[in-house]
Amino acid sequence: MCETCGCDAGDAARLTAVGGGAAHAHPHPHPHERVIVLDHRVLSHNDDLAARNRAWLAERGILALNVMSSPGSGKTTLLERTVADLSPSGPVAVIEGDQETVLDARRLAAAGASTVQVNTGSGCHLDAAMVSGALAELAPPDGATVFVENVGNLVCPALFDLGERARVVLMSVTEGADKPLKYPHMFRGADVLLLNKIDLLPYVDFDVDACRDAARRLCPGLRMLPVSATRGDGLGDWYDWLDEQARPVAG
Repeated sequence: MCETCGCDAGDAARLTAVGGGAAHAHPHPHPHERVIVLDHRVLSHNDDLAARNRAWLAERGILALNVMSSPGSGKTTLLERTVADLSPSGPVAVIEGDQETVLDARRLAAAGASTVQVNTGSGCHLDAAMVSGALAELAPPDGATVFVENVGNLVCPALFDLGERARVVLMSVTEGADKPLKYPHMFRGADVLLLNKIDLLPYVDFDVDACRDAARRLCPGLRMLPVSATRGDGLGDWYDWLDEQARPVAG
């Protein structure tokens, strides 16, 4: 078991292009060191690979976004809707991270995205090496938008830079408004917070202002965009934010 994040080092990630493709193993280093040294070495190696991913993406004007949330917040539904709405305007690709199955990748491929599934086994996050392999498999064209749907988890994915341009954190009104305070590292590193399932606000006890205040206590100025991925509320603001992120890449 990895002392950095708790994932099982015995499981190599499996990368599969939807509809078939070769698998690629990504070994997880485990030197017998003190935990603080292990953390430094694993994360330092990951950061080096992330920097290469970032340079590769920037050279091609590709906008890559790391989308993170707890399980069940609605990441896949949001991306399904986003892909369907954006793909007529330009190429959209998705790197789909899950412990098992290709179910979500198939949904996103049906919505119009070029998709690669990365199965992590018992691993709890994607890392820069997995994303590098997925990008090689996807071969997104210049100017594409690439969404990385990370494994559902509010802890481990926050530790690993993937080479993304921005981090999107999604939470839903069916979760507690104090989620940002419980998982500070995730929200502190967010570039935007999407508050999903607002169509359910009349039926749940959720304080939107308290959630916004908690998130901004960790990340002053953080933009929170209330959305409903199923009904479509607020998606215009989400798409406008995506356009803002794309401008520096294209320029």
